[in-house]
Amino acid sequence: MYIQQKLNPTPPDPVQAKVMQFLPIIFTAFLLFSVRVVLYWVVNNILSIAQQWKIVRTIEGK
Repeated sequence: MYIQQKLNPTPPDPVQAKVMQFLPIIFTAFLLFSVRVVLYWVVNNILSIAQQWKIVRTIEGK
């Protein structure tokens, strides 16, 4: 994306040029955020399954 941005002509508006300069950083941040949400969801589900399994095993043992 950074290379594509450099290949395009510079926008005449300085504000738009600044926004276009920071877009790769913003997109990367959003990508990392979504990856972290999925990782949190997977780890949370694995821990919940392990916790439920432990509770059921404890109850069955009594």
